[in-house]
Amino acid sequence: MSPTATPSPAPAEVAAAPKPPPSGTGAKRSLMSSLMEATALLRSSSFKEDSYVASALPASDLRALADLRALLSTHPDPISIWGVPLNPAPPQGGEGAPAPAAAADDRADVVLLKFLRARDFRVRDAHAMLLRCAAWRAEFRADAVLDEDLGFKDLEGVVAYMHGWDREGHPVCYNAYGVFKDRDMYDRVFGDGERLARFLRWRVQVMERGVRALHLRPGGVNAIIQVTDLKDMPKRELRAASNQILSLFQDNYPEMVARKVFINVPWYFSVLFSMISPFLTERTKSKFVIAREGNVAETLFKFIRPELVPVQYGGLSRAGDLENGPPKPASEFTIKGGEKVFLEIDGIEAGATITWDLVVGGWELEYGAEYVPAAEDSYTLCVERTRKVPAAADEPVHNAFTAREAGKMVLSIDNSGSRKRKVAAYRYFVRKPSA
Repeated sequence: MSPTATPSPAPAEVAAAPKPPPSGTGAKRSLMSSLMEATALLRSSSFKEDSYVASALPASDLRALADLRALLSTHPDPISIWGVPLNPAPPQGGEGAPAPAAAADDRADVVLLKFLRARDFRVRDAHAMLLRCAAWRAEFRADAVLDEDLGFKDLEGVVAYMHGWDREGHPVCYNAYGVFKDRDMYDRVFGDGERLARFLRWRVQVMERGVRALHLRPGGVNAIIQVTDLKDMPKRELRAASNQILSLFQDNYPEMVARKVFINVPWYFSVLFSMISPFLTERTKSKFVIAREGNVAETLFKFIRPELVPVQYGGLSRAGDLENGPPKPASEFTIKGGEKVFLEIDGIEAGATITWDLVVGGWELEYGAEYVPAAEDSYTLCVERTRKVPAAADEPVHNAFTAREAGKMVLSIDNSGSRKRKVAAYRYFVRKPSA
């Protein structure tokens, strides 16, 4: 294996080997069946994202789009939202002169369709909404907000932040307001009207980063994923801020959210959702995903690969991991209740260093690691003594080992004390010995 080679998540990673695992009992199996199970979870959602490709739109939607274009063409001043020009240039050369042909921009149709869908294709309502949005952006100076330092560095990566993308390429925005249960933190951010206004501007800044990551083109990625963590959220104290954020986004970022995932949901939220559910449209409800505490990783893995899920939510991604490009993919698998699994990483050369990461959704099982030399007369080495990893574990396993002789690494995951199936993922890197 070369120093730069990317190990393939092929059956060799969990392959049946002539020598059995050195200790313990349980099933040793290929990851293929587990990977199929994990991938099947992705098909469970009923949500289907709207299309922005003209050939896929019904005739009524195309007529509404043409009517909205015609309304916008009557405006004497250019209108632009998210950097996308939405109406032709005004006539030049005096009264009665024909307007020059505007350069075709298929992004404009994507933006117009967002406003039309937000108003159920009522053209005049969509037109009025669009004009209000353009006026708000001008007054709020929304196009300049990305370059501002609003003094919330300590909230970035904690309260609201963009991090990675889902399995379909949508940027993911995480929201967690539990830090505001601390009264001093709450007063510092929301203590008066000026502070609240600055926080709202910062929250719009985060949203603008998400919009900047979109294609806004037919067939492209045109919406983000919102993940909202309700753990420890002081909902009463945050009512004013949350209402203003919701109002701002509903009025000025129509159809920008492809899916809303609520995690660490308390029981009363589930009850509330069941009460309001009859009043929501099927389209709206199909965007909602609800995950109770203890089921966060399994829920997020349905939509987001483990190497892109933050470690605090059961994934493998730490702050700063994405600064140098996409991370190495992890191999996903499931562990049935009562099952013990051995992950074998073969072909390790003498002097090579292997580094691995392992995460299990919900943990509450036993984990250990051993190195098995290839030579028959060599002894198995205990790399990590078998230990119980509690459900409250908030970091994935991360370790490294330098082999003195050729062999394989064996990671054991023992779920025999539980009847609950658990999702898991791991990845590894092997660095060959230097010359």
